[in-house]
Amino acid sequence: MSKTNKKLLASTLFTRRAALAALAVAAAAVSTFSLPAPGLAEDRKELKVGIISGEDEDVWRVVIAEAAKKGLTIEAVVFNDYTQPNEALARGEIDANAFQHLPYLENQVQQHGYKIVPVGYTAVWPIGLYSKKHAKVADLPDGAAIGVPNDPSNEGRALRVLQNEGLIKLKDGTGILATIADIAENPKNLEIKELDAGIVGRSVDDLDAAIVNTDWALKSGLTPENRIAQEPVDDNPYRNFIAVREESKDEPWVKPLVEAYQNDVVKAEFDRVYKGTGISAY
Repeated sequence: MSKTNKKLLASTLFTRRAALAALAVAAAAVSTFSLPAPGLAEDRKELKVGIISGEDEDVWRVVIAEAAKKGLTIEAVVFNDYTQPNEALARGEIDANAFQHLPYLENQVQQHGYKIVPVGYTAVWPIGLYSKKHAKVADLPDGAAIGVPNDPSNEGRALRVLQNEGLIKLKDGTGILATIADIAENPKNLEIKELDAGIVGRSVDDLDAAIVNTDWALKSGLTPENRIAQEPVDDNPYRNFIAVREESKDEPWVKPLVEAYQNDVVKAEFDRVYKGTGISAY
């Protein structure tokens, strides 16, 4: 090979190597600069969150708008009873739910073995004793018919309201899942009727009084004027929360989901919708 050809070959090889190197650098640059910034597209997550039908649908419309600012797309999946959202979450049909307090979840875990955990508080609705026949607790007659929710967590909660008002006394050491079998003293011989939580509020007309969850009281047309007693708000163990499967609790979307609820914009809508009957609890 002539000296001229050798120089030409060397020049060609150098040019090709330089071109390949330049392409590699360009590819690396494209790769580097095309990575999305943290908290933007790479973290965008489409979530299904289970809620109960009614006023909370209005609140979650605002939560959904706040979540969108954080890169989360949320679909609110609406349920009509309390047993379905945990079943759906455990089966992976939804990513989170927001409808329950800890005593209820603990009972559900005990019954069904769900691996579900709370990740952020939402609100508390103090349970109350409502009556359309009597203006105050002292007016309840002997043998009065009192309705209480029949699910374990809310029944125990209702009985504690009656105990706080001096109407009954529960056995010593009775936990928060008390039932009518745990009543040790009933000086007025109250007839306590166990009813579904969704029915007890609508049954007030047929009873002397009833313990009704605040959300169901609203749905049943009961007003604060009908409430003759209420559980304490301070240190209330019945704060509601957002819950996820245990395996999901450290996922990057959990914190922004909670933050999408826990803010002043959502609180303002919550206060508008619930008119003071519920209290933000975070």
